[in-house]
Amino acid sequence: MLWPEKPASFCELDGDADALHLGAFIEGQLVCVASVFVDGNRARLRKFATLPEYQGQGIGGAVLSILLNGDFLSDHGVEWFWCDAREAAMGLYQRFGLSPEGERFYKGDIPYFKMGISLPSSA
Repeated sequence: MLWPEKPASFCELDGDADALHLGAFIEGQLVCVASVFVDGNRARLRKFATLPEYQGQGIGGAVLSILLNGDFLSDHGVEWFWCDAREAAMGLYQRFGLSPEGERFYKGDIPYFKMGISLPSSA
């Protein structure tokens, strides 16, 4: 989904076995995925993608809502949530309170911004 022109192995990352992986299914088909890597009190969203034919229908937003409003991050003491957001998707992240940090950067020819949000402490 995320890098359709690349082999699946391209998306494998160190730490995948320990990450939280969320999926949204419609009629048994995986249509959206999100992987979250927790490091101390910080969590990074990685490999977040929705199949093109399901984009724009609120599925990615629903996954983000479950992630940010559910118990997983607070149960793990996460205080800062961040991601490298494709510039074209910044609006989605901003709707959930994430703010851009720093300057635009590129992965290949795709523009990105680092975006993050401070989460309420679970203490």
